Formats: sequence, C-alpha cells, structure tokens
Amino acid sequence: MRIDIDKDVCIGAGQCALAAPNVFTQDDDGFSTLLPGQEDGAGDPMIREAARACPVTAITVTDT
Repeated sequence: MRIDIDKDVCIGAGQCALAAPNVFTQDDDGFSTLLPGQEDGAGDPMIREAARACPVTAITVTDT
C-alpha cells in the first residue's frame, strides 16, 4: 500500500490524524504528514477512512 499526501492541497484540517492516529500526524505548521515508519500504513485498517475524511482529498491510497 502506498500513501501520498499532496502538501499543496492539504489545509491542515487534521481529520486524517483523528481517523488513523497510528499513521498520520500534523507537522509544526499543522499540515498532515506520515509518522516515521508508516509510509506503507503498516496494515492500519483506518487508512482508507482517513483518506475519505480529508475535506480536500489531499490523501491518496493505492495498492502496490
């Protein structure tokens, strides 16, 4: 699984971090980022929900 965050689209709503806190966090500026070692989501079942929760669809999840 591959997770991409479009930093140009992200508005820092934080819905991804709320939905999948083991995978997503917010950087010092409040924008979405992946936690270290979570680039593939580590099988977290909430990754797709986090992508759906993003109000600006800045998160893309693809199967590899």
